[in-house]
Amino acid sequence: MKEEKRDTSKETKSEKRKELLRSLKFLLFSISAGLIQIVTFTLLNELLHLDYWVSYLIALVLSIIWNFTLNRRYTFKSANNVPIAMLKVAAYYLVFTPLSTWLEHVLTGLGWNEYLVTFLNMALNLVTEFLYQRFFVFRDSIDTNEIAKKETE
Repeated sequence: MKEEKRDTSKETKSEKRKELLRSLKFLLFSISAGLIQIVTFTLLNELLHLDYWVSYLIALVLSIIWNFTLNRRYTFKSANNVPIAMLKVAAYYLVFTPLSTWLEHVLTGLGWNEYLVTFLNMALNLVTEFLYQRFFVFRDSIDTNEIAKKETE
């Protein structure tokens, strides 16, 4: 009985460590995606003087592609169907993008700094997208790709 309890405890600690590492990877990849987003936004907004929403939307799409690619392969180690996973992520952004664009429009219209509002939206995106991908997009396919299989050998 005690032996079973000890094994379960070790598994729980191992799973917690694995989830912490997964969260840290997601954070780091999201920071890199955020850098892509802010650099792209800055170039489009400051150098090309595109409308704010156009700059934001283009920058967001580039960061989404980057983030999805890295997180699918290295964070969630998923071997699931890429088009289906991408459609699920697209569904998230069909809701998030208009809401975040509207929020940015409202707050910048109230005089908030464009970059502060962009960073706030990026933080909101980080948290909600992690939860969405972890518990919906990749829920049943976590640790199924060749990277995960090599780690268990």
